[in-house]
Amino acid sequence: MGRLDGKVAIVTGAAPREPGVGNGSAMAILMAREGAKVLLVNRSTERAEKLAADIAADGGEASVFAGDVTNTDDVAAMGQAVMDRYGRLDILCNNVGIGAGGGANRVEDVTDETWDRLVDVNLTTAMKCSRVAVPLMRDSGGGGSIINISSIAGALGLTGGPGAAAYAATKAATHGLTLSTAADYAAEGIRCNCIVIGSVATPMVAAAGAEYRQRRIDMVPMQTEGTGWDIGWAAVYLASEEARWVTGLILPIDGGLCALRAWPR
Repeated sequence: MGRLDGKVAIVTGAAPREPGVGNGSAMAILMAREGAKVLLVNRSTERAEKLAADIAADGGEASVFAGDVTNTDDVAAMGQAVMDRYGRLDILCNNVGIGAGGGANRVEDVTDETWDRLVDVNLTTAMKCSRVAVPLMRDSGGGGSIINISSIAGALGLTGGPGAAAYAATKAATHGLTLSTAADYAAEGIRCNCIVIGSVATPMVAAAGAEYRQRRIDMVPMQTEGTGWDIGWAAVYLASEEARWVTGLILPIDGGLCALRAWPR
């Protein structure tokens, strides 16, 4: 039996913008391999359909919902779609996120537009999707697992990265959202945890070039890059019954970087 047999999952931002395996696609693929039925939520239908086909070829089950989770109506429609197709919801992976791009680094450089956009995409989407998911998990009768995706930027800050102040603020706020959600719904068996991602070689990072990737590796105590699969397996654990007593966890997957930089204990 798979670790997620009988469960239904939503993964937002499931298909990467560039070729390769991103965090969202790895989560979706591994959850499907472990027996979950997965709703792939993406703005791009084409990329998500390819991911669904790959999952089907691998023996799993997935379908596509095309929508923008910054839009409240689209999020409501996403919840309706998962119930119409699968009749329940057990797992939500809030994986949507963006960086600022451009040259905005320090707080004095951040424009209102950049700030509002990052808050909307990186933080508000997690709230909106969780707001829809919690009643569906409750009605499904088996508790649930919400998995938020953060970054070491939210735990340690960044220096010299584009949009670091705004990006780091949204990721740190995701930790607070995780802890509050975990506390509010623990008695109902709905768990909420957060994966803090370190220097992972996603398709988006690969496009930044070898020099940038090497700088990221040099920061990591283990002196290697992570992959989307490392994030995917962590999500499988947090979604499974193996983690039935785990909620409010802020889990770094980072090759030891947070441990080196005085992670709060």
